[in-house]
Amino acid sequence: MTINRRDLALSTLAASALALATPALAASADEEAVAKKVDAFRLAQIAADPKALGALCADEVSYSHSNGKVEDKATFVTNATDGKAKFLSIEYQDPTIKVVGPAAIVRFHWVAEQEMAADGKKVPTNLHILMNWQKQGDDWKLLSRAATKL
Repeated sequence: MTINRRDLALSTLAASALALATPALAASADEEAVAKKVDAFRLAQIAADPKALGALCADEVSYSHSNGKVEDKATFVTNATDGKAKFLSIEYQDPTIKVVGPAAIVRFHWVAEQEMAADGKKVPTNLHILMNWQKQGDDWKLLSRAATKL
């Protein structure tokens, strides 16, 4: 069998591409794990499930709303599940996830509609969200969240 320069160059290029792809494959497992947590968080918000929301948040979570209000974990979970409003829908559109060591930066476009318990009024929201997730042991926890009105 004869190996020419072209074959050698192609095999070297393929080996280099595989070596470069290996770290990306490791990162994609974390990215996939974070994506599952982000979706679980969305579902817990719709369900107004205090146990699920509490389990997804780090004890030190800083949860910031688009009106500038900042909540700790207990306050966020209480307010998110108090029944004063219920989510009719929440979409996390165009999400991006970037894992950096034990942290993950998540951004997305939030489109939602809530119904107020007091008067039945429907309120749409259109926001940009930044979430920071932290790997704690083998689990990912929401460490901070910030919202900006669009």
